[in-house]
Amino acid sequence: MAIQHTIENYIATVVLDAQESLNALTIDDVLQMRSLLVDLQNDDNVRVIILTGAGDKAFCAGANLKKTMPPDSSFIKGQLYGRNKEALHGGYTRLIDLSDLEIWKPLIAAINGYCLGGGLELALQCDIRIASDTASFALPEVKVASVPAVGGVQYLMRTTGSANALKMALTGDRINAQEALRMGIVSDVAEQGGLLPMALDIAGRIAQNGPLAVQAVKKLAVETAHLAPRDFVSHSNLQWGLLRDSTDRIEGRVAFAEKRKPEYKGA
Repeated sequence: MAIQHTIENYIATVVLDAQESLNALTIDDVLQMRSLLVDLQNDDNVRVIILTGAGDKAFCAGANLKKTMPPDSSFIKGQLYGRNKEALHGGYTRLIDLSDLEIWKPLIAAINGYCLGGGLELALQCDIRIASDTASFALPEVKVASVPAVGGVQYLMRTTGSANALKMALTGDRINAQEALRMGIVSDVAEQGGLLPMALDIAGRIAQNGPLAVQAVKKLAVETAHLAPRDFVSHSNLQWGLLRDSTDRIEGRVAFAEKRKPEYKGA
């Protein structure tokens, strides 16, 4: 199977493992990944999810073009199907959009090697992105007379601004890890061999915090950042109120008073 995973210390590590195709994903691979992410969201033993690629050549080179040929049914017919059924008829792009899955646990992309096309669009949906010093990034679709179909241009514009995003999308050129760091596409760059330890360190620090609070912070970031201040403050206050009487918040206050490390249960 091309999607592997492990769970340890409340951290799930999901590995895209199709090294013969630079971890480019088939429709079955993406369906498996989506199903796994939903399972991890619902698993109380998971507080953070790391997404990475097997080997040192690639994070993900997007869709496996040899196994995602154009379907024989019309585009409009596929659009009126649900995502999974459309995929069975050859329409795969909507599957890479994870927004319908409502994954509120933090996603960390640990990007090693090529991060191209749909692979970059996948990484841009993660909450934190770090890269090895050998990583490279591109939206090369215009080079094959196509467009990024999963919001790649828009995600990049929100991440790095319109000038940088459009330069990448209109030229299709690749940038290296240091340029991605300068542009804010990634937050950190690690030497090769240090990428996964860095990801695990960040994930571990997140996993020590209140699990419900962490998910509430992500939910606020995703659902309310586009709102006017009056509205996003109202939503923030609502989330604060939902957490106010939780067991974990009470434990956090007691642990602070007793000068000890809190023991959160996700309740």
